[in-house]
Amino acid sequence: MPYTCPLCQLPLTQHLPSKGYYCKNKHHFDLAKEGYLNLLAVQHKKTKEPGDSRAMMRSRRNFLEAGFYQHVAEAIAHMIDKHRDKTPMSILDMGCGEGYYSRQIEKLCKNPENLDLHGIDIAKNAILAAAKKQANAKFIVASNKRPPYSDHYFDLILRVYAPSDDSEIARLLKHNGLLLTVTPGPRHLWQLKEFIYKHVNEHELNVSLSKGFEQIDCQRVSFKIKPEQEQRMALLQMTPFAWRAKGEIQSKIQRAHELEIETDFVLTLAKRADFSV
Repeated sequence: MPYTCPLCQLPLTQHLPSKGYYCKNKHHFDLAKEGYLNLLAVQHKKTKEPGDSRAMMRSRRNFLEAGFYQHVAEAIAHMIDKHRDKTPMSILDMGCGEGYYSRQIEKLCKNPENLDLHGIDIAKNAILAAAKKQANAKFIVASNKRPPYSDHYFDLILRVYAPSDDSEIARLLKHNGLLLTVTPGPRHLWQLKEFIYKHVNEHELNVSLSKGFEQIDCQRVSFKIKPEQEQRMALLQMTPFAWRAKGEIQSKIQRAHELEIETDFVLTLAKRADFSV
């Protein structure tokens, strides 16, 4: 089984017919009717509802499902296919939210029946939505800082803007496992930033790798989008600089006529420095 107990770190075993999970210390976790597992220990919660707010999740859902980042999803799927063989592959989407990229991987990758897809997020409502939409994936509520998975379980970890601990990444990946990260490119959302900052600076193109990993593939994905007013505001709420866009700035962004926005992503695939693919 892939899971470990968040309380004592012992392996979790599923018991039928209840479908609940137990460890040898008799800690018990029920599988929700929607199909996800809540492994976020109460003592690891900093707020009553950790993770993104419902409003932010709704904004992200509406924007992503409108297809604005479809090119990114296609690039992710292509890079996975490029570096996999015909054997089954276990994939973890860290900070998966409502599972958009996990669903796209299942939809776009070749031979999806050979993919064992998992997703983790600290926001329970996001995981509930993800589990409802993708029965063929396994989703859990837990923190990226304490992912309750067995050592060396995954062939590939996908990290789209998600924070994580390098030592946990190394622990979760198999010795020949791969880490695929998506980070903002130099010109990402340039036109939105021009409303907010007096001087807009480009991101560094060079991506810092997790400790102990070396790059084996990299792709820059850049394209322009023209979201409508409400979609534009949803995109703004997805950004880390949204808190700076108050009042009049938001109004200017919303009223801008036919605003075309550059998107710029860097996909970096890395492997452990002491192992070959």
